[in-house]
Amino acid sequence: MEKYNEHFLMDTKTVVDYVKDNVDFFDEDAQVEACEISDGNINYVFRVYDKKTGKSLVVKQADKFLRSSGRPLDLHRNKIEAEILATEGELAPGYTPEIYKYDDVMCALTMEDISAYKNLRKELMSGKVFPKLAEDITEFMVNTLLPTTDLVMDRHEKKEKVKLFVNVDLCDITEDLVLTEPYYNYKDRNIVTEGEEAFVEETLYNNEHLKAEVGELRDNFMNNAQALIHGDLHSGSIFINEEGLKVIDPEFAFYGPMGYDIGNVIGNLFFALANKVVTDPENEEFIGWVKGAIADIYDLTFAKLNKKFDECVTFPLYNTEFKLNYLNKVMADTIGYAGTEMVRRTVGDSKIAEISSVTDNETRIKLDKLVVLTGVQFINNRKLYKTGEQVVAEFERVVTEL
Repeated sequence: MEKYNEHFLMDTKTVVDYVKDNVDFFDEDAQVEACEISDGNINYVFRVYDKKTGKSLVVKQADKFLRSSGRPLDLHRNKIEAEILATEGELAPGYTPEIYKYDDVMCALTMEDISAYKNLRKELMSGKVFPKLAEDITEFMVNTLLPTTDLVMDRHEKKEKVKLFVNVDLCDITEDLVLTEPYYNYKDRNIVTEGEEAFVEETLYNNEHLKAEVGELRDNFMNNAQALIHGDLHSGSIFINEEGLKVIDPEFAFYGPMGYDIGNVIGNLFFALANKVVTDPENEEFIGWVKGAIADIYDLTFAKLNKKFDECVTFPLYNTEFKLNYLNKVMADTIGYAGTEMVRRTVGDSKIAEISSVTDNETRIKLDKLVVLTGVQFINNRKLYKTGEQVVAEFERVVTEL
């Protein structure tokens, strides 16, 4: 239609018209309304629903600018999100929202409403446990990561996919906020809790060995087009209920190291664990469960990747010795990137609720140090861990030394 021939930002009124005009979803007599449910900084998200029946969908529209700063952004990122959700939906059915339509002009993605699922970060903050989490999230990761490598894909098709998923703007954000600024505050954007300035200087800014290790992880992130990764797989991008989970918001997706996704999941579970260990140490049920979930995610990821490799990889040079070396590198990357996620969310300018909700200064410093020191150990020793139990034991060791 002519009125959608040029990109404009929609609101709760115009998005209703847009859905009626472009998506065959609601009945003719539906009483359609919309509300904005955005909670991020780079997109506008609307829930569009029929007041009579409750039938609903979600429209996610990309803006040309970052909300907070007005920094220009490439609108191509929303097409990347639509493409990766479709790809992940094929590789891991049921773990992503169903896609109804993607509009190249309006940069609008229309998809399944997953409001029956709840934000995992918020659920963990409230102390809820999810016995199926480790099984489900490892199933999603293994089935979406290994099959998108050129161990499995035709190498020509893989190179075309790498071109399609070039994501300059959002990779630049990760390269700065996650893999540079927490150790080299050259943009002066880090937010350090009052009273731990000297700790941050010594532990991060002046730690030349740590910088070298982070440099390796940064170089790997920028140059290892290993698999199609989500790129921002933290606990706020996972929605969950007792039946299962849905993964959303892959606008940071590109071809990068598998361990970055796996490490983000593990790192964010350590936030939930550290928060409870410091603020609610009597909550033994939750603390015990989340420790077990972290260990299980590490172990299940390795075991499932091992099995998936045997099922999918047929090229004769990729033999058993190659496989073990390859998977050990993935798991080392995993723990290294878990560490960089833990450090950046504590020291950098993009905080999460597990950290920022702690307002007592003494308690906050204890929490910050626990997370940062564990993250540093993960970065430095990432090649040494062989089991999930060893990873959790590293955290427990840091707790005893604080």
